[in-house]
Amino acid sequence: MLYPVHIEPGDATHAHGISFPDFPGCFSAADDWADIPANAQEAVEAHFADGEPIPEPSGLERWLRHPEYEGGVWMLVDIDLSRVNTRAVRVNISLPERLVQAIDDAAKSRHMSRSAFLALAAQHEMESH
Repeated sequence: MLYPVHIEPGDATHAHGISFPDFPGCFSAADDWADIPANAQEAVEAHFADGEPIPEPSGLERWLRHPEYEGGVWMLVDIDLSRVNTRAVRVNISLPERLVQAIDDAAKSRHMSRSAFLALAAQHEMESH
């Protein structure tokens, strides 16, 4: 489905910022313009890893004059909802307390839940091998 995505263009030292008006709290970044669709897909998958319902896409015209999205550029990004697992499965794991604190800090800095962060980290690890 095509979702509106707001891009704050980066420069030689800063990535392009990606935000999703339809998904409050879901953010991403990309060094290259060509990476925006894939990074957007990955961010949405992580954002909804806890099983929250995924809203329908809003019309781009709804956001064009919204004060929160002044400047920047808009894209419509095709999000493959079949890759977004909306059914969460509870697991019980044990981790060292220091590691849990580090995970929580990293997740918070990315505006993610612990579960979403762990799901994203596991996915990255599996894709890199």
